Amino acid sequence: MASVQLIRILMLAIIAFGVSFVFVNLYWKLIKKYHLGKQIRTDAPSFYELHQKKEGTPTMAGVVIWLTVLVLSLTFFLLAKWFNGFWSGFNFLSRSQTYLPLGTMVGAALVGLIDDLLGVFKKGPGGGGLSLRHKLIIYILISSLGALWFWLKLGWDVLYVPFIGPVFLGYWFIPFFIFILVASTLSANETDGLDGLLGGVATIALVALMAVCFFEGKYDLAAFLAVTIGSLITFLWFNIYPAKFFMGDTGAVALGMIIGVVSILTQTALLLPFFAFILVLESLSVIIQLLSRKLFHKKLFLLTPLHHHFEAKGWPESQITMRFWMISGLMAALGIILFFLDKLRF
Repeated sequence: MASVQLIRILMLAIIAFGVSFVFVNLYWKLIKKYHLGKQIRTDAPSFYELHQKKEGTPTMAGVVIWLTVLVLSLTFFLLAKWFNGFWSGFNFLSRSQTYLPLGTMVGAALVGLIDDLLGVFKKGPGGGGLSLRHKLIIYILISSLGALWFWLKLGWDVLYVPFIGPVFLGYWFIPFFIFILVASTLSANETDGLDGLLGGVATIALVALMAVCFFEGKYDLAAFLAVTIGSLITFLWFNIYPAKFFMGDTGAVALGMIIGVVSILTQTALLLPFFAFILVLESLSVIIQLLSRKLFHKKLFLLTPLHHHFEAKGWPESQITMRFWMISGLMAALGIILFFLDKLRF
């Protein structure tokens, strides 16, 4: 059974890789027609100086990732429903495992798409799209719907603590769920600042979560992640330095939502600092910088998030990305080890 599921998961990842290449070609035609290029904000002179050469680079390519997942999800679901038999093996859309990840991914991606379009046409605060306050409100609303789904439909109200066990949260599960999703989404958005950076660390986090899903027998969820990873690898094919296009918020927030939701579904939310170490590190650098400026009136970093600090110090962009990938891989491996050590207790 497990070997059959493994083959199924690998096949779906390969299919997603191929289909997303088709969508990349469609994306290129759309970009050329409407000239949807990245606009670099000018309200932060240091940031603009580092990134002005990227102005005009096609953006919103994250559409390729979530659109591939959405299309394949619906296609195999309908084929399984109409023809059953052979096609049922490819269907991974299920109420208990993949409805919520797919729904939150698409919802967040559409919000990100609107934000990207506002940024392209220099609308919103500083010509950079939606303000942080508006983003937070929208992400909290999306996360609240997900929390209610868990609470009312799935009956979840427990937090699993590694090496301790399940802890009953009751109503506190709802704010905890919202915090995880909003934090992972904002962290992903902050990490998306260098060519290939978010794509690489998100791939590593999703592979780690996919391994957890497979071990726990959540095969539909593992297949969903495999499709996401397959399309993400296609994106990375073109996004590694020098990037031919950027992910945009539409891809970044979608990936952040997926990572957050799946960590809840697999009860590994407290292992996210390992699976998504770089995302956590990037957010911490922003928080520390804000606190330092407010309390001590000085900056600890040249720029934040952290990758911009190293960029300002003169590190080549590709070097920062590769080193962050390496750190991310090592920490994700440590997270997997902790996961299995915890399971071995029983």
